[in-house]
Amino acid sequence: MKYLVLIYTNLEARRLWEQLPEAEQAAGLQAYTALNEDLASSGEMIVSESLADPSLARHVTVRDGQAMTTDGPFAEAKEQLAGFYLVECDSIERATEIAARIPEAEAGVVEVRPVRTYNGLEM
Repeated sequence: MKYLVLIYTNLEARRLWEQLPEAEQAAGLQAYTALNEDLASSGEMIVSESLADPSLARHVTVRDGQAMTTDGPFAEAKEQLAGFYLVECDSIERATEIAARIPEAEAGVVEVRPVRTYNGLEM
């Protein structure tokens, strides 16, 4: 079964990260390296990416056939999507274990969602 693990952060967590000494930032990045290596060796990793700063985002809406765009940042959003993992594992419990290893789970929010197929949930 495939699960999308969405990593959210907020402005406060981002500021705290930027204020950390280099050694602590390196330790945080090492947690990602270890997780990525574990998921690759277990065959559970499909893809993982970090997203660019929300100020570079763009909202797109279509109304009456007209596309409208709004450039970021989007102040109304308290949590910003910072990255994701797409994993294939046996259960949502296993996907939750993976999510709990993501450093942002301690200061932000990590969401686990089953991936739907054209035939419904892949469960």
